[in-house]
Amino acid sequence: MPYDTSKSVLPRGATARHDGGPAPEMPPPPRGVIPPETVSPEAMFGIPRVQTNPSRWSGETWKPFVEELRDGGVDVREDRATKAMFVTDAGGLSFGAPHGVVIARSALQVATVLRAAQRFRVPVTTRGGGLTTEGESVAFGGLQLDMTGMSKVRWVDRDRMLARVEAGIFWHSMAEVLRRQGLDYISAPLNFTSSVGGTLAVGGIDVNACKWGASADQCVAMEVVTPTGQVVECSETANTELFDRVLLGYGQFGVVTEATMRIRPYTPCRMHHIFYDDLKAAMEDLIVVVRSESTDYSGILTMNDRANNLLFAFDSEDREKAFFANVRPKLKGLTEGQFAMRAARYYALHPWKIGEALWLWRRKRTLMPEFERPEHVRGGKMDDRTVVFSRAVWRHWGNRSMVIPDLATSESKFIESVLRGNKVIRKYFPHYTLYCVAIRLQPNRERYEMSCIPGDATGWAYGCEFEPIFRAGEYSRDTLQSFKNEIYDVGVKMGTSYYRFGGSMKGYIRRAFGDAMVDRHLAMKRAADPAMILNPDVVF
Repeated sequence: MPYDTSKSVLPRGATARHDGGPAPEMPPPPRGVIPPETVSPEAMFGIPRVQTNPSRWSGETWKPFVEELRDGGVDVREDRATKAMFVTDAGGLSFGAPHGVVIARSALQVATVLRAAQRFRVPVTTRGGGLTTEGESVAFGGLQLDMTGMSKVRWVDRDRMLARVEAGIFWHSMAEVLRRQGLDYISAPLNFTSSVGGTLAVGGIDVNACKWGASADQCVAMEVVTPTGQVVECSETANTELFDRVLLGYGQFGVVTEATMRIRPYTPCRMHHIFYDDLKAAMEDLIVVVRSESTDYSGILTMNDRANNLLFAFDSEDREKAFFANVRPKLKGLTEGQFAMRAARYYALHPWKIGEALWLWRRKRTLMPEFERPEHVRGGKMDDRTVVFSRAVWRHWGNRSMVIPDLATSESKFIESVLRGNKVIRKYFPHYTLYCVAIRLQPNRERYEMSCIPGDATGWAYGCEFEPIFRAGEYSRDTLQSFKNEIYDVGVKMGTSYYRFGGSMKGYIRRAFGDAMVDRHLAMKRAADPAMILNPDVVF
């Protein structure tokens, strides 16, 4: 006799509740009877799916679109090898493939692409360094617009301390050109294999953001191609509405092709570390340091939550001396020797945690020398911090899956949100790191409204990345996604923002920002992009 599925706890056609409660027990099938292979609401009970890969665009207008582009001199690559280069991003959890790829060479070429895309309603997904982690730069059909073909420094003006660069240039390439002239960028993302244009779209945060603000705040002018294919120069004084929509706009309101960035004279920095075995104390001291405005760089880097490192650095010896005279005595942090003694006592009293102690020791032996490499540290000063930090990021946190959910908060919510997030990551992973920084805010910036800058932050915002340490393939995609969702849930409950809020986590956008704000931005998007073709799977 076949198994009677009508005897399940939920009646036929009912929808299971997703209230986090225990799943209803199902009666076992009679002996020897195999239940049918079905997928029903009950099968996903208790596992709500917030967002997965978007459906692939069907491609019905692809052929005439490509023909028009090729007639206009645009090289569209449709070979399998080229498309395979773009199937995922640094997150390694979202997978898709474009119908074809265009490597951007000029603003006029980008304008040609977007005008045709509007007519034929072909989705266009832009990509720089591909360092997104939620699939934001992954194309699910349509055209992949690779911006790295535009990677030149156009000019450097030492008198006005400005540099004009193409948007596809990586930060390390820009820095190399500037260093040869004794100059430097002001604020950039920690990872230097990201592009300038992509960074301006999401913010850009470094350990010196506490002093200078986000990378987006260092941009004074841009050449932008609108979604309808107009090439527009915009700045802090001209076409300001477009300027503020594109900065921190997650690629929704235009493609940046060139940017004019503030720069400064290059100076090596001297870095210091103090240690904590209490995460809360480290965060309290970071707030003290940031409020003092006495350092040029500051942040927290942890090994799990047992070994917490507050780092601070200085471009000026006078500022360094003033800090140690006036601020350092107020901090609760320990010297390395003091921390080692306290750790030894703790693990002596908790011998069952010796495995954790050995991991922390090995981690320190391999990680700390990265910040003291002799080719970059001379006379006690870090001569090239960009190489040091980027190298450390990729060597010690890099993976085929960069799983780094984050929370961006006001000062008042910083400590509690990180402590809640720490409980989540500790539940999922035996080894991890937290990276916390502060971002100095500029007053009355409309671009902050729906971005990584939380709406209730004043003076400074704070951010924390939750970075599990694991080998590729060690965890399933569902496990990694569940971990990220729990971190994002903390943000919803506490009313914070996120550094990454697009792609596969776009289901959180309305929950985080509210219907009124999202609908207002959606209306602006529809007005700017009538066919909704530019980066359609990122935010809206």
